[in-house]
Amino acid sequence: MTTLTRRTLLAATTAGLSAPLLSRAGLAAEMAEVKAFVDDYKSNLTTNLTVDTNAAVRILSGVQAYWRTGSAWNDGTVRNAAVLRANVRFCETRTASRTDAEAAWSFIVDRRHQSYAVIDGLGPWAGAYRSTALAVTGITEAPAGTPPTTISDAVPAGAPAGATLGAGSPTSPLGRIVTLVNTVRGNWSSSNPSKFAVQYPRPWRMTTDSTVVDTGALDEYGYPVYRSKVVVAPQLLRQRSLTPADDGGFPSGHTNALHLAALAFAYAFPERFQELLTCAFDLADTRITAGMHSPLDVVSGRILATALAAAILNDPANAELKAAARAQAAAFLAATAGTGADPFADRTANRRTILPKLTYILPRTGPDRPLTVPKGAEVLLETRQPYLTADQRRAVLASTALPAGYALLDGPEQWGRLDLFKAADGYGAFESDVDVTLDALADAWRNDITGRGGLTLRGTGTLTLTGVNRFRGGLRVLGGTLAAAGTRALGGGDVEIRGATLRTVPGACLDGTVTIGPDSTLDVTGHPHGPVLTAKRVTGRFARVTVDGRPAVAVHTRTGVSVRIL
Repeated sequence: MTTLTRRTLLAATTAGLSAPLLSRAGLAAEMAEVKAFVDDYKSNLTTNLTVDTNAAVRILSGVQAYWRTGSAWNDGTVRNAAVLRANVRFCETRTASRTDAEAAWSFIVDRRHQSYAVIDGLGPWAGAYRSTALAVTGITEAPAGTPPTTISDAVPAGAPAGATLGAGSPTSPLGRIVTLVNTVRGNWSSSNPSKFAVQYPRPWRMTTDSTVVDTGALDEYGYPVYRSKVVVAPQLLRQRSLTPADDGGFPSGHTNALHLAALAFAYAFPERFQELLTCAFDLADTRITAGMHSPLDVVSGRILATALAAAILNDPANAELKAAARAQAAAFLAATAGTGADPFADRTANRRTILPKLTYILPRTGPDRPLTVPKGAEVLLETRQPYLTADQRRAVLASTALPAGYALLDGPEQWGRLDLFKAADGYGAFESDVDVTLDALADAWRNDITGRGGLTLRGTGTLTLTGVNRFRGGLRVLGGTLAAAGTRALGGGDVEIRGATLRTVPGACLDGTVTIGPDSTLDVTGHPHGPVLTAKRVTGRFARVTVDGRPAVAVHTRTGVSVRIL
């Protein structure tokens, strides 16, 4: 009987990860024979280190396009020199230009509990959440230089009774939210199995060419000196590991933890969905600034967290917990005034923060293909878009995905292609007709929507379209309010309003026809200086017209509608 050791595990991993890369057809055939990640996530254990035995190792196996695991931690083989050189050079440049303030912040993020750090994404409610949930940290500042010993987070002196690191205390008034975060970050959510399997070193141990050269010297703190241009933040020099075989860079464990916590909080607080995601991306980026991780490590940490969060939120064993956490969060927001600052208030700035971090230095080399959404991924939007069906949320994910052609993102199940920030803004395309009932809710779809399908809106709620939309299947407003926040928001097809409200900015233009049914309302936002609506043809009349809430009358013509304020 073979004794299970690090050496035998690494040998098995090498065999599992170094097989020839499959063609797209071969990959599809192989994936049809294995369990979906959400059905196999509990295989993510350190006793399972191959693509055949560990679902996490499997979904990250796109790294094989760049790197081949060796027989030891320091003898892997570069498969794509250009990508890995760009990967390390990014770290060299970032750490060489790092400011003292950035170094200090990277220390705080490194040492602070990740679940606590992500609470910043709650913005004005972050302080109230922390006090109510009894969430605390002992890491509030960075030392001026390298401290004399390692530093770990701990409950600070004087903290309230029951105070806990991370998301807070499970017995606090927000305990169900805390438990959800802890569950998503639970027993099956470690990045270590993938680290042990891939064995791609941390950047500070590598040359520009992703080789490991131990100079034989020790630095002033007793750590081996490797030939590397990557400079670790001075406050973190004693946090480096002395056991490199257990301390791979790929994937980033902090990134995995940050995104897991953010997605759990986002499930409970969908009102802060994009802000929480932005917070996680921003915090994870400090792993590169610190010199502890490379872009490849950070991207893979996000991919792993996305799949793990979806799997755990999909698990029937967690159904009651996630519903209770959402209810608790909604009650908290309703009862609590958000009085703090909001570092993530600017959606445009948030998107600018996230967009380059989805891929960093990874080149797009393959052709684009439609995304087959990973099984269960739609749960990540379950509370953000509760008015959509599971199939509709899958369509949102497919229509907002990153393009194919990135080897790591295109790995098995393609979890890396999901762009959850963009998906939170609704459809990117109507590939077929979409029928939505929005009752007592309001939401905005901010993407530029294309596609051959159309949209039917029912219910009593308000749906705002803000993009330059070119979907061709038309728009039917049969209930509630459809708000066009731009002059080209109504799409490229025909528009029908029956017993509902059309809210629009002045100057809305359509290529198709407009049909106005009985008991329909036109609500204009902004003072019109010309036609409110122009189209190929307009039939029917609005029963009620307002301009910024003031009564008005409509002037209907064959090709448009103008208004006159009373």
